[in-house]
Amino acid sequence: MKAVLGIIGGSGVYDLPGLEDLREERITSPWGEPSDALRFGRIGPTEVVFLPRHGRGHRLAPGDIDYRANIDALKRAGVTDLVSISACGSYRESLPPGRFVLVDQFVDRTTRRESSFFGAGCVAHVSMAHPVGPRLQERIAAAAHAEGIEVHRGGTYVCMEGPQFSSRAESLSYRAAGYDVIGMTNMPEAKLAREAEITYATIAMVTDYDCWHPDHEAVEVSDVIAVVKANAGKAARLVARLARDFPAEHEPCPVKSDRALEHAIMTSPDARDPAILAKLDAVAGRVLSRHRA
Repeated sequence: MKAVLGIIGGSGVYDLPGLEDLREERITSPWGEPSDALRFGRIGPTEVVFLPRHGRGHRLAPGDIDYRANIDALKRAGVTDLVSISACGSYRESLPPGRFVLVDQFVDRTTRRESSFFGAGCVAHVSMAHPVGPRLQERIAAAAHAEGIEVHRGGTYVCMEGPQFSSRAESLSYRAAGYDVIGMTNMPEAKLAREAEITYATIAMVTDYDCWHPDHEAVEVSDVIAVVKANAGKAARLVARLARDFPAEHEPCPVKSDRALEHAIMTSPDARDPAILAKLDAVAGRVLSRHRA
């Protein structure tokens, strides 16, 4: 299978410099309206698809993003490997503002988002034990090293509902629980990518210390934007290097993220609702096609 690299740009990352043969296309999804038009292009030999998570101009709050539509659209565009660039707060002094963190675990504290493509009419349960593709993360780390960009490997990202920042009590409790960074957008994004059999990884850009740190002021939007702007050039260099060195063929994922649905669907073929099956044509077509007449 040909490798197609998808990039989701978070707060402050609304464009991807360096895309050649650029074209835009609005992908229609049966799950809703994607955040923006997809931007198709090439960096070196690699096909790249870029989507600004909040839309250009940052018009969508974290809870207003249609994550299902975004992932479905990227799947329809042929994306095999997906890198999420996300601003986050830090719970570790060793992860200061400006640092890039390659997280490998997530805790979902969101409360009002659609978090699955499956449900009544077609039930499925995918494994989230290892939500990040280790081979994809290794390639991101290698690209960072090649560009002289310092990254921290590993860590847990807790995703809050927002759009407000944490209270100090929440911040202290998350820090005490052992979480490393906090953000508002990687859930249910990572869950949906797994259901769509897209290998997923996150580049979390630390912008602040949330509000737990006694020597730092509570986080403000101006602080976040200032750090994101300072890091934008590094993020673009990192993605460009990743794309230039990316393999032409999709590499099988060691944690089987690209085969997550292999044994996940519980509903028997004769009990599946045709209406939801029609919506699942891109996400689950690989496995559902086995039972079609």
